[in-house]
Amino acid sequence: MEYDPKTPPYLTGDRTSFAYVSVRDRWPVILTQAIDDIFRATRDASEPEKIAEGKKIVEQLAKLKYEVQHDRVLSPLPDDGEKDIEEYNDELEALNNPHWFNAPWLFAECYLYRRLHTTFSLTKHWKNYDVFRRQKLSTFRSSLPAVLELSHKYQQIVETLASPTKTASEEADRLLFIEMMEICLWGNATDLSLLTTLTYEDIQMLQGSEARKKAEKNILANDVPKVYDVLKNAQATAPAGTDRRVDIILDNSGFELFVDLILAAYLLSTNLATTVVLHPKSLPWFVSDHPIPTITTTQSTSLTWLFQNLSTHHTEGRLLLRPNRFWTTAHSFHRLPHDLDDSQLVIFKGDLNYRKLTADAAWPPTTPFRDAIGDMAKGARILALRTCKADVVVGLDMGVDERLRKEGEEGDTGEVRKWAWSGKWAVAQFWDGKVE
Repeated sequence: MEYDPKTPPYLTGDRTSFAYVSVRDRWPVILTQAIDDIFRATRDASEPEKIAEGKKIVEQLAKLKYEVQHDRVLSPLPDDGEKDIEEYNDELEALNNPHWFNAPWLFAECYLYRRLHTTFSLTKHWKNYDVFRRQKLSTFRSSLPAVLELSHKYQQIVETLASPTKTASEEADRLLFIEMMEICLWGNATDLSLLTTLTYEDIQMLQGSEARKKAEKNILANDVPKVYDVLKNAQATAPAGTDRRVDIILDNSGFELFVDLILAAYLLSTNLATTVVLHPKSLPWFVSDHPIPTITTTQSTSLTWLFQNLSTHHTEGRLLLRPNRFWTTAHSFHRLPHDLDDSQLVIFKGDLNYRKLTADAAWPPTTPFRDAIGDMAKGARILALRTCKADVVVGLDMGVDERLRKEGEEGDTGEVRKWAWSGKWAVAQFWDGKVE
């Protein structure tokens, strides 16, 4: 805890924060859905031992739900053989064994999912069961039209960029980069109307378009153009044979994971990176967050082409998967082992990773991004792509938070930062720790 900032974290007992809404409303619903899923899976099982284990899991999840709703003490995690269990339990002791409605939000939420996982990891027949899989598949199926549209547009772009008749345009390349990053930023919230403009020729006329204005006005801090300049400069000046690696710390599954793969393929295809390392979760996490994905194609020529493209990058060692248990600990990234300094750029995707970058602390919203990420700012280039779904936010201009509070729903007093809970607003914040 010595690496954590002095600014206090958001607490589950703070009735003005989304932390309180989460522990009171969201988590019991999530656990209820998990119980229902296991009940259905147990009902469909045939092996007596598996059925008995399934019934025990239902009992354990019901007990966990009761403890959350009745503000019981967070109990030590049972040892399932992984070293992070000791870290969780040491943290519980350091926090003086908090109750559910009086704990640091980030720690309590990570603890919830880690404890849920132990109910499976300590069994024989359910060890690798993902209790959120049905929800993930259902959500991804609903995104299929966007998947097919984007894969088709991406194929067109790559083929155009490789064409000898392509007319070079630095401004078009820059706008294409911004467009790809913004699609990656919005993830599941991506408006299909934006995808229809994603051809190289149309990109040249995109600046100032209504689609871009509509998307950009909700990005409260946007450093993406700075990132393009950094990558282009490295591309132009790095000695031949230099590994210009980009790391992507992944967040959600479904369509958001799909656009992350599109971004990785785009960076490699345009030589803005020579290697891309994807960092997935090692276990089912936060409902929509993903472990190492299993991806299949549908009957789509463009989708088949895309995955052949990705497979080629992976086979030739340019696209790598590097899971690590650290991503599912309760630690903020202020404690992140510093093994990312060799990367040309580290992209942190999503709300949870942003909360961990900033230690989920109650920073004033005008706090510089560099100050909020602590030692992570030293030696590494950090880009956070985040749609806001929690209270913590930094790097805003003076008066932005106050204005958005006043523009909230009818009846809001402005005392609560509800605007930051909905995913309607976003930030794309960059810090170059290599020049600090």
